[in-house]
Amino acid sequence: MTSLVVNLRIAADEYQRMYSGSVSHVAAVSVDGRSVRFPANILRPFVTLDGIQGSFIIRFDSDSRFEGIDRLT
Repeated sequence: MTSLVVNLRIAADEYQRMYSGSVSHVAAVSVDGRSVRFPANILRPFVTLDGIQGSFIIRFDSDSRFEGIDRLT
């Protein structure tokens, strides 16, 4: 299993576009410099009134399919 740590700061209005379906993926750079693109809907459990903020670890299987996500901070 592969994992990446990403620091995210997504404003509430920006996430609203993702939630409504006009944006379906998030592109980010991990803390070790790797580019990653993942479905926006995996962030739903972490949405607050301010949007999404914090560090997250995203796990992928050996075929690079999403396995899980956890908030670190």
